[in-house]
Amino acid sequence: MPATALLGRTAAAATGRVDPNEPQAKSLGYVVDATKVDPKANPNFKPGQHCAVCLQVPAGKEKGDWIPCNIFAGREVAANGWCKVFVKRP
Repeated sequence: MPATALLGRTAAAATGRVDPNEPQAKSLGYVVDATKVDPKANPNFKPGQHCAVCLQVPAGKEKGDWIPCNIFAGREVAANGWCKVFVKRP
C-alpha cells in the first residue's frame, strides 16, 4: 500500500503538529523522541534514525525542532521523532 494511501481524508485536512496518540501516528509507531523507540516492537529501528534525516521531510525543511512530513500530509513532526516509515535521506 502506498504511503499516501495511509493519510486518509482526516489527516490530509488537518494542520499543525502530529499528536503521537492520533490513530495514524499510533499505527506508524510515531514518537516525538527517537530515543524512546521500543526496538523489540520496531526491529527496523536503528540508533541515529530520526525525522530530521528522513527522506519523507521535504528537502531544505529539515531544520528546526518541528519539521513538515510528507507521510502526515505536510503536518509537523518532531525533528528528533521517528516512525516506521523512516527512510534515510541519501
